[in-house]
Amino acid sequence: MPVLAQAGGTDAGADAASGLFKSVNFVSDGLGLSPREYALLLDEATKGRDLEPDYYSLGGLVTARERQFAQLLGKEAAMFVPTGTLANHLAVRKLAGNDRRVLVQAESHLYNDSGDCAETLSGLNLIPLAQGRSTIELAEVRRWIERSAGGRVETKVGVLSIENPVRRNGHEMVEFGELEHICGYAREQGIRLHLDGARMFNLPFHSGRSLRDHAALFDTVYVSLWKHFNGASGAILAGNAGFIDGLFHLRRMFGGALPQAWPQVAPVGRYAERYEEDYANAWQATDRLIALLQADGRFEASKPPNGTSRFLLTVSGVAPDEWTARLRRRGVILPYAHPESGVLAMQVNPTVLRTSPDALARIFIAAMKD
Repeated sequence: MPVLAQAGGTDAGADAASGLFKSVNFVSDGLGLSPREYALLLDEATKGRDLEPDYYSLGGLVTARERQFAQLLGKEAAMFVPTGTLANHLAVRKLAGNDRRVLVQAESHLYNDSGDCAETLSGLNLIPLAQGRSTIELAEVRRWIERSAGGRVETKVGVLSIENPVRRNGHEMVEFGELEHICGYAREQGIRLHLDGARMFNLPFHSGRSLRDHAALFDTVYVSLWKHFNGASGAILAGNAGFIDGLFHLRRMFGGALPQAWPQVAPVGRYAERYEEDYANAWQATDRLIALLQADGRFEASKPPNGTSRFLLTVSGVAPDEWTARLRRRGVILPYAHPESGVLAMQVNPTVLRTSPDALARIFIAAMKD
């Protein structure tokens, strides 16, 4: 029975005898660390060095991560927030000020998965656009801005919030040219701009535009610390110094000032610095894997238009759930197949680099008949 071997170079604390840091995970955005693996990363982060803890999410290692991400994104300052939901909420709340309407994508996290927090807790009015799509068109933005200004009671749009890439649309990215147009028009109208960039570190590889190119279009940017960078939880909210200065008071008002946040972010720095390179290498390996599987004749793979971290895989000659269960026993974790189509939505991440594409293809094929 083929099993995975540790490729090295992508994880800390790997122990060949223990089975740690060896699985290939096509479900997670990041490495999908187990509790034991995360504990080893914390041990490494604190061993033999003077790690400075934070106090209520201020100072120490937390400040170091804030500065790191501000630099990566080309922003003046940044603040740690325990969740992405709170990061988005704080951003649109402060950006809106007295202009209470916020334009969002209908498929965005802020509109669908935040429990109407902006409405309930901050009195904002979220206006959903581009239903079923990722990219908002300039005509839609213009129509709502003119409608808001032309009512019998003028009610200005205060914020345009964009999620990119859009998880609910299969991690599809927003078309950059249209993004430039709508952000430019919004600025001309005095509307503030927020980017829900939870997974934005995937964008440069697919869009050909840098992190800073994307971030520069917006006043504020949120990035997840656990999705790609393997923190236990947490987010970064970045913007200019005037926006971030004193924002920790609002974070604390919403219960987001953890007494010690350093364990959440201790492994993050190393993964953030090399993520773009690791992600590009992961896709290179994945493309080789796809070619090998399709050559077998029992696999079909495709990439969604404007997609980022996902490819779609179907398998014939075996029940998908039975096949994925066999792979799991071999250390390869796949998503559940769609109950009707049998399609597996495969998530690409640096765990693919833990073995060679050829060895991984052999494992996929061996699981067909075991």
